[in-house]
Amino acid sequence: MSTRARILEAARRRLVEEGYANLNVRDIASDAGVNHALIGYHFHGKQQLVLAVLDDANSQLLERQTRMYHASATAGQKWQQACDFYEEDLQSGFVRLLMELMGASFHDQALRREFVPRLLAWHKLVEKAVEDFIESSGLDLPVSPRAISSWIGWFWMGMEASMALDIPEEQGHQQEALAAVAALLRQVETNGGRQPAASRRRKS
Repeated sequence: MSTRARILEAARRRLVEEGYANLNVRDIASDAGVNHALIGYHFHGKQQLVLAVLDDANSQLLERQTRMYHASATAGQKWQQACDFYEEDLQSGFVRLLMELMGASFHDQALRREFVPRLLAWHKLVEKAVEDFIESSGLDLPVSPRAISSWIGWFWMGMEASMALDIPEEQGHQQEALAAVAALLRQVETNGGRQPAASRRRKS
């Protein structure tokens, strides 16, 4: 493993386990087995280091999501795949990494300027997927793909924040909400979003 890769791995681990506020360049250097001056040489400071950590993960995960959206599968199947990926990202620490940098960005304008475009890359990906789904399904909706992708994107951000805070299912109902979206997508796919007649009669 290269020196740069060792530094990135050590920084990621520290960021996930101890948070941005407690991140110390000398600790990262010690974990990576390098002189702390090498962090300045490769990354020019703490802020650029954490952004490099995010970029390293973001590039791989955005590519993963793009492949999934382009795959031959129903929207419901893709949603389930996204949920499975999300569980992986929780376990890997990526969700906490993202939340740590978001939290730090509230009070650090320089970091926020760099962080926000990286966050919005996920929203652009979702917007394109929504546009493709609406077009391929022949749906005539009273709202724009942009609005729907915002619902989805910010829904996920709230979901990620709640799980990063360890809010349990019995209070946050996260898994219930994810399953509900899957059920709605299946309904759209099977009958164009129309409520089944039997269900309408039960509610009348």
